[in-house]
Formats: sequence, structure tokens, C-alpha cells
Amino acid sequence: MTTETETAQRLLQAFMQFKRVEWHRRSVLGYKPSEMKLLFCILRGEKTGSPALKVSEISQLLQVTPPTVTQLIKELEASGLVERSMDPSDRRSVRIRLTQKGSTVTKQARNEFVNSFHGLVEYLGEAESRQLADLLTQAFRYFTTKEATENRPSVQGEDERC
Repeated sequence: MTTETETAQRLLQAFMQFKRVEWHRRSVLGYKPSEMKLLFCILRGEKTGSPALKVSEISQLLQVTPPTVTQLIKELEASGLVERSMDPSDRRSVRIRLTQKGSTVTKQARNEFVNSFHGLVEYLGEAESRQLADLLTQAFRYFTTKEATENRPSVQGEDERC
């Protein structure tokens, strides 16, 4: 086995370990990861100055079907985290926005995420943490560029995903 192949296998094993930990599947503040992702997506839409997002826009940003988004919105609405309002420019369309409770939960979740990475910085140290961030960014660029050129045509607005 060549050194290059050994290195590739070590990288693969390192990435596979994250799947076993399943940290990306843990609930946050009692909410499912899919619910939190939707809340963060809505928050991001609000920060861009949009009055609120349509279900179709959320669906596109999260790359899931509109019925999936609708089901998540129903659950979040029942929990008092989001609210629906009629689009004044198109009465057939509904816009989704965070409630005050939704904003609070989203901020708390963001703080939890940041705190978990503070722990990683303490564990690795500042220099290695910066190096890891740089390397992961480069790895992400490599895989997204490779995927875009090999598997599908470029999609306009792709970098706007949540």
C-alpha cells in the first residue's frame, strides 16, 4: 500500500468517526435537528431583510420537499416557535416567521453550538483549532467543487442553502 493510499484511508476513517458519534443528530433544547435547521433557516432569511420566507423558499434552501417543510412548520407552530401570515402581495401564499419564543430558542441553540466548539478549542488549543478550521474549509471546497463538476450541472443560488 502506498503512502498516498494509507493517508486517504486515514482521512476516510477520521471522517467516518463523526458519523459514529452522531453529534449532528442530537436534539438541542428538546428540539429535533430538522426543526433546529428550519429555525436557523428562517432566522437567516430574516437577517437578509426578507419580510418572511415562503414554504417554497425554505424548501429550496433546505433542499427538501415542500410537504416536509410544511410538516415541520406545523410542529414548530404548535410549539409556538413560528407563525404563518398571508403574503400581502399574493394572498395564496403564506410567509413563515419566528415568534419571540422561536427567536429565543434559536439564540439559545446557537449559544449551545458555540459553547461546544469552545470546548474543542480548549482541547486542541488556539493554533491547532485555527489549522483544523482551515483544513476543514479546504476539504469542504474540494468536495463541493468535485461534486459540482462530476455529478451535476451548477445550480443558480446554490451557495444560499441554509
